[in-house]
Amino acid sequence: MDATNETVRLGWEEWVALPGLGLPAIKVKVDTGAKTSALHAFDIETFGPVSRPKVRFAVHPVPGRTDITIACSAAIKDRREVTSSNGETEWRYVIETDLAMGDTRVPVEVTLTDRTTMAYRMLLGRQAVQPDWVISPSESFCQPDLSYDVYHSAVVKQAAPKRALRIAVMSRENNYSTRRLVDEGEERGHSIEVIDTTRCYMAINALAPEVHYDGARLPRYDAVIPRIGASVTAYGTAVLRQFETLGTHCVNGSVGITASRDKLHAHQLLARHKIGMPRTAFAASPKDTGNLIGLVGTAPLIVKLLESTQGKGVVLAETKKAAQSVIDAFRGLKANFLVQDFVKEAAGEDIRCLVIDGKVVAAMKRSAAGDDFRSNLHQGGTAAAVRITREEREAALRAAKVFGLGLAGVDLLRGADGPKVLEVNSSPGFEGIEKATGKNIAAHLFDAIEKKVRPTPARKRKSS
Repeated sequence: MDATNETVRLGWEEWVALPGLGLPAIKVKVDTGAKTSALHAFDIETFGPVSRPKVRFAVHPVPGRTDITIACSAAIKDRREVTSSNGETEWRYVIETDLAMGDTRVPVEVTLTDRTTMAYRMLLGRQAVQPDWVISPSESFCQPDLSYDVYHSAVVKQAAPKRALRIAVMSRENNYSTRRLVDEGEERGHSIEVIDTTRCYMAINALAPEVHYDGARLPRYDAVIPRIGASVTAYGTAVLRQFETLGTHCVNGSVGITASRDKLHAHQLLARHKIGMPRTAFAASPKDTGNLIGLVGTAPLIVKLLESTQGKGVVLAETKKAAQSVIDAFRGLKANFLVQDFVKEAAGEDIRCLVIDGKVVAAMKRSAAGDDFRSNLHQGGTAAAVRITREEREAALRAAKVFGLGLAGVDLLRGADGPKVLEVNSSPGFEGIEKATGKNIAAHLFDAIEKKVRPTPARKRKSS
């Protein structure tokens, strides 16, 4: 309600703000002949659970400036049949939001409708006018002046509310990580939809690219969190490219995921950017086995399938003869593999650094079980929180940046001459690192998503 005891005086047109929608300045027409207030809105779309439905929409706050767009969302209060001044009737969604003028701030009900052709982006009806307000039809701008210039400054971004988002999680599994994303997102008021990657299909065309699912076109998402399994990398990244084409914010891009899954390509990228890693060699011809081993060094050696995940397909060859036998066996299976130096000083331990939006938000040390050299938790390893060095932090951040990943699990060894990156995981699990460190990884991820898709003005280049 009013912050002061002064009488609020309104002319027939006024400047107001709708802070709950991220609209710091909008010019309204005060019309007590109309019962309900109306706000210009387009691309109106409902989302969220049936018990708590929400609506999201876009607003051009400045008349004639379609290049300035504010994305908004709000809880749906009602849906009503409204008859406009020209006699046309339509069903409109009704929301409630705060209206601010100077020191006055009151909640008002607003219907959403496209007012593109109207001179005022908002109509203030008599239901919004408080009993102690005075209307002076012969005057205008009795309240403090505002300016559309605010949409060209940083003020909009600083004052933007945390709007409800519609987010897709691309996942085929109902595992810990997927459940954590759903729970954390819904706790923040967002709508989280889990979609099976392999059940998506695409309409590929230049004018209106679409993603379909279970017989219907998928809605516009504010963000996509890809949790693409290794077995469906090719198809999963193809679907992700379609979301990228639509302009959807993707936590991890298709190019980064594809590169991280191809271990040969990944090591070549790390080497190109001079990021420390174990000595690695690769060859296709069986005639080069001896030279391949010689490039890496002396036994023991690691022989690793290019498609290996969670420690599977990784073999420790303790002698040169054993290494030759493993390589011959892999070649007999027509499998692609790498040969790597075994970093003895790591002593069966590695470090998993969880990188989100260019920051290491958590780190754990994984230790192998018994005599096993693999420290993966899926192979029975144990984990505990660890304090990483500055050099290790920089290596993890650089590795994630090389692949352009907004979410990455960077695995590294503590070598005698510094950290050595083993792998960059584009779909890191949350369970082990959350339990080991006590950190809320899902919360960090949503913080980053909310920062990326806040309702700041989206400007399009004017056509000449």
